[in-house]
Amino acid sequence: MKLTANKIAGVLREQGYKLTPQRHALLKVIASHHDHLSPDAIYEITRKEYPGIGRVTIYRTLELLNKLNLVCRVHAPDGCRSYMMRRPSEHHHHLICSGCGQAIDFADCDLSQLEKKLAERTGYHIEGHLLELYGRCNNCQETGKE
Repeated sequence: MKLTANKIAGVLREQGYKLTPQRHALLKVIASHHDHLSPDAIYEITRKEYPGIGRVTIYRTLELLNKLNLVCRVHAPDGCRSYMMRRPSEHHHHLICSGCGQAIDFADCDLSQLEKKLAERTGYHIEGHLLELYGRCNNCQETGKE
């Protein structure tokens, strides 16, 4: 099932949250982009359609969507975050360039043995994992960008 702005709007309503025009505009922006977007980029794009939207609304809505597991949040090495629409059927992780901040998704990770060992050693019941790897993309390597 692919999440769309309308499906997320339905989830918000089901969970008892209001679907304001500002939230709907933000949902359309996230749904229409296939890249990870920073909150500032989301703000600038959303503001074109809904000029009255504020940055606080963007941040609060992104936190709500993250809490409801409807967006995917990426942590960049510089502490900034970016977001994209969650793809529920695709378990994935991120490769993040420490030079330009580009984030690339990848799905192939077999951490089952590590999870099993950690569970045995710690007594935890492991429910999932998040993996982000940092490095420098080809472009940043070629241009010497750090």
